[in-house]
Amino acid sequence: MNVTSVFSIKGGVGKTATAVNLAALASFSGARTLLIDLDPQGSASFYLRVKPKIKTTVRKLIKGKTPVESYIKATDYVHLDILPSTMAYREIESELSQMKRPGDRIREMLQPLEATYQWIFIDCPPGLTLLAESIFRASNLVLVPVVPTTLSVRTYVDLMEHFSENPLPPGALINGFFSMADRRKSMHREILNDRDFQKAPFCKTIIPYLSDTEKMGIYRKPVVAWKPGSESSESFTRLWEEIKKKLS
Repeated sequence: MNVTSVFSIKGGVGKTATAVNLAALASFSGARTLLIDLDPQGSASFYLRVKPKIKTTVRKLIKGKTPVESYIKATDYVHLDILPSTMAYREIESELSQMKRPGDRIREMLQPLEATYQWIFIDCPPGLTLLAESIFRASNLVLVPVVPTTLSVRTYVDLMEHFSENPLPPGALINGFFSMADRRKSMHREILNDRDFQKAPFCKTIIPYLSDTEKMGIYRKPVVAWKPGSESSESFTRLWEEIKKKLS
C-alpha cells in the first residue's frame, strides 16, 4: 500500500485537482485506489459526485471506535473509492490535541486498509497542523504543489526547513512540483527557469494553468476522465509516471 499525501501550507495551489487526477489515473491502471478527502471544503468529494453520510461523530472516527471502512464510498470509476469530506472534519484538530499520540492516529486508521488498496491519496487541508503531522507520518510520499510565484516559493522553502528540523519517517519521500504554471507571466517564467531555491527533490513535470483543469468543477470529473489526451490530462499523466518510479 502506497500512501501519497498532496499537501501545501497555503491553499489555491492546485492541490485538490492533483489528488483527484492522480487517484483516477491509479485506478485506471487497474489498481484498487482510495482517495481520502480530509479538507473540510470537500472539493475532491464534489469533483467525484459523492456526498458524505457520516453516521457517527468525528470523535469516534478519529479515535478508531468505528472502522474507517464503514465511511468509504464508491465512485463512478471502477477501482476508485473515496472517503468523502464533511464540514465536521473541522473538529479533527481539536480531537487530535486531546489524544496521547496524535502523530500516529492517521497511520493507525489506514492500517486496516492495507489488504484492500494498493494506492491511497490524501487531499490534505492547508496548514502545518497536528493533523498535517499525523498525515506526514502515515505517508510514503508527501507531494507539494508550488505555484511559480514569490509567495508560493517562500512557503515551499519554509516547509523544507520544517522537514529538515522534523524529518519524515525512514524511507518516506517529499517532492515538490510546479503547479498552475503560466509561461505567459514573466514571474512564472523566471521562477521556472531558476530552480536554485530547491532544497529537496523536485519533480520534472510541470502542471500548466489551463481552463480544462478548472472545468473539472463544471463536469465534476477528473480532467483525465472527461478530456483524455488534452495538455492538462497529459501533464497529470506524466506526473503520475514520475510518482510510480519514485515509489517503485
